[in-house]
Amino acid sequence: MKKYLVEMLECPICHQKLNWKIETENKDEIEQAEAICSSCDASYPVIDGIGIFLTPDLPRKDLWGEVDSELSLYLKSHPEHEKKLMGGPVENLSPTDQQFRALVLDERGKYGEAKKAEELAHKNSYTTEYKTCWDSQISYILDNLGRVDGPIVDLASGRCYLVEKIASQLNRQLVATDFSPSVLRRDRKYFQYLGLDHLLSFLAFDARKTPFRNEAIEIMTTNLGLPNIEEPGELMKEIKRIVKGTFLAVSHFFPVKDDQNYELIKEAGIEAFVYKESAMSHLAEVGWHTKIENVCLAKALPTPESKIFDGARADGLPVVPTQLEWCTIRAENK
Repeated sequence: MKKYLVEMLECPICHQKLNWKIETENKDEIEQAEAICSSCDASYPVIDGIGIFLTPDLPRKDLWGEVDSELSLYLKSHPEHEKKLMGGPVENLSPTDQQFRALVLDERGKYGEAKKAEELAHKNSYTTEYKTCWDSQISYILDNLGRVDGPIVDLASGRCYLVEKIASQLNRQLVATDFSPSVLRRDRKYFQYLGLDHLLSFLAFDARKTPFRNEAIEIMTTNLGLPNIEEPGELMKEIKRIVKGTFLAVSHFFPVKDDQNYELIKEAGIEAFVYKESAMSHLAEVGWHTKIENVCLAKALPTPESKIFDGARADGLPVVPTQLEWCTIRAENK
């Protein structure tokens, strides 16, 4: 993580000052360190350049780590499936298996091959209008970020699709965040491969309880991150606390009258930001000034099933065809 973040961070539990013990540093980068709260004595390590500010009181499930490790372990014990997934031309695989192959290649550090497999999976998994609407939101975000100075903090970055676009096209300082140290370790290695790691910092924390000081962030982004935060509770109150200026969120909303998809959405506990009225209500009730911008409608289909792993799909939603309303939510803290 970059040294400039030290002045922006505090204890995510009690919001008091952190005392830093830096063990290893490289120019403007902190590689190994420990941050200890001056009040509650909670300790947060920096390991291999990734600041880890997770608190023990919030339940969370690291699906990124689970998918990679379980898939690799399965392939080791089932060489016949390893051969089917990794042996032949990637073009001959189903879209979901192309995505799985990309994950395995990525874990093995073959980032160029992984990117090609992932792009092919993306092309074959989604409708043309779905891809057009998603790309439109990314372009809209990039256009708006070009007018703002300072580092950009990206929330729930995952595999850093939006972060990569910002870094490569705008050459801006970025903070990639996620509650999964597993995916952030992958992200750091990937950006080193791209030669863009000088622009990136990586922080692991739960978005419901962040380590940032009040109004520390001028601008925050997220690419479909809000619906992936389970049991969001007072998430928007926390984000409003730390964002001084603007929050730009790429989103898509499901129609309310969509019973089969609704059942799975409810079961997953993600309905708060999957439906427009609910999402805007959560933003408004804590005082955000919000607008829905760059609206685009797109048909969405269930992603194809794997031909190798019974019943597996790249995406859990939708389970039946539906129409999504894509947009960028602009929330201003004024």
